[in-house]
Amino acid sequence: MRKNRNLLVICLLAIVGVVLVAADHIDAPSTTGQTADIADFYAFEPTEGSDNTVFVVDLQTNVLPDLAYGTFDEGVLTEINIDKDGDLVEDLVIQAIPRDGVMYFFGPIAPSATGLSGEAMVDAPLGSVAISGATATVEELSNGVKLFAGPRQDAFFFDFTQFNAVIGGMAPEGFKAVGEATDTFNGANTMSIAIEIPNTMLGTTTATNALGLEVYKTWVTTNKK
Repeated sequence: MRKNRNLLVICLLAIVGVVLVAADHIDAPSTTGQTADIADFYAFEPTEGSDNTVFVVDLQTNVLPDLAYGTFDEGVLTEINIDKDGDLVEDLVIQAIPRDGVMYFFGPIAPSATGLSGEAMVDAPLGSVAISGATATVEELSNGVKLFAGPRQDAFFFDFTQFNAVIGGMAPEGFKAVGEATDTFNGANTMSIAIEIPNTMLGTTTATNALGLEVYKTWVTTNKK
């Protein structure tokens, strides 16, 4: 019988600044607004009862498709960390780093070092995909892994005009209902990295949640040279 697995994602609180191009989140001062800036991180099963897991990392928040499709920084290593025993220390990593229009992936593999330090695990290649522009490219490997890298529309929905009206006391009716609100971030892109991977490649987990279900705990980091 297949055991159920839930995914716990460590998320950052969303905030909105005074001058907006796209959604952003609380970051360290050295990464805010930079190419290593993490906007969002998602982990989920693509369909109910699936034996795969999808990881999506959104980097940067100011990519406007009417100006350019944006680029990944070749000096930034993106690392998805996976904890399988509940101690909040990564047991596996999946890494992505761009080179000459291609995103290269490594892992899942035990990292050479845990925490904030790390190195590209080039001896554990997972696959690669051409970085998309106007047309999306998805690479599907023979082992069931699917890879994508390129610009995607910002998934964050927020009516900033109504927000300002509410906090300024100009909208006693409060926030607008779904279907009436305006998405301030419509048309703004982030640079996305997406991986769909069979759970068999992640291995078993011994961590459980309050319901007794097995869980992976996962978070993402970006490292600069």
